[in-house]
Amino acid sequence: MDRLTSLTAFVRVVDSGGFSAAGRKLNMSTTMVSNHVQALEERLGARLLHRTTRKVSVTEVGRAYYDRCIQILADLEQADDIAGALQSTPRGTLRIFTATHIVPFVAPVVAEFLAAYPGVTVDLNMGERAIDMIDEGFDVAIRLMPPPDSSLIVRSLATWRHVLCCSPAYLEKHGPLRQLSELAEHNCVRHVLYPYQDEWRFVDRKGAPASVRIAGNLVSNSGETLRTAALQGVGILLGPGFLVADDLESGRLVRLLPEYRPVELSMNAVYPHRHHLSAKVRSFIDLLAHHSAERQKLINPYA
Repeated sequence: MDRLTSLTAFVRVVDSGGFSAAGRKLNMSTTMVSNHVQALEERLGARLLHRTTRKVSVTEVGRAYYDRCIQILADLEQADDIAGALQSTPRGTLRIFTATHIVPFVAPVVAEFLAAYPGVTVDLNMGERAIDMIDEGFDVAIRLMPPPDSSLIVRSLATWRHVLCCSPAYLEKHGPLRQLSELAEHNCVRHVLYPYQDEWRFVDRKGAPASVRIAGNLVSNSGETLRTAALQGVGILLGPGFLVADDLESGRLVRLLPEYRPVELSMNAVYPHRHHLSAKVRSFIDLLAHHSAERQKLINPYA
């Protein structure tokens, strides 16, 4: 029998003074209550209750055991209350992992989250490496590509596209770009995690797919490094809109071949568990989704 249920049954018998009364409180038959108490006595090798036809009384061992059971059940109830509070109110430490170049996008969400929930501490890690969320103890990761681990839960936050761009200095040196196929003749800097590797994929004005195989002298897992290289005229960049938005607005970078839209991708929140998601994780992801919707134009400049 379930030991916790047996403890509860024993305490109710003592409190109510009999098996029938305990059964009514527990919505359990008198026989079942008696079986639970008997199972405890057999486990302990000691009699907990004196039973007569008129009343039930507690033995000396039963009194000592009752006192401890009361404490155990109270501790369990308190633990349930604590767990329930953690589920309903964000608190504790939230461990987040995000790609370095989307930190400027994530940082305002973290600041707003901390302002709204002072009981939470955020541990924000950034990098361009693959992580093991379970082994490394991360609650949520913000990724621009789906994770390879299919056991993780993926919530799409927003659609996004790259922007094909380069510096004005690069165009002055190498001439204008008129056709998509001409990309194959240029130095293109590429992110190692781009899902199609050295085949850059686009959609034309009619919605038809188009692609070109590129080459270049820089492949990196750092979006910021690729942006810097593009700014310095090293090559042509296919970079996230939110990474190069300010550069495009200021003219430090210029958009190329606007008639071709890079293929649409998804920004995702990734977390280990769907059931009993803690309030801190759920609230942060909801806030991130809201922020993503508000910033959709920045994330996807073609939207």
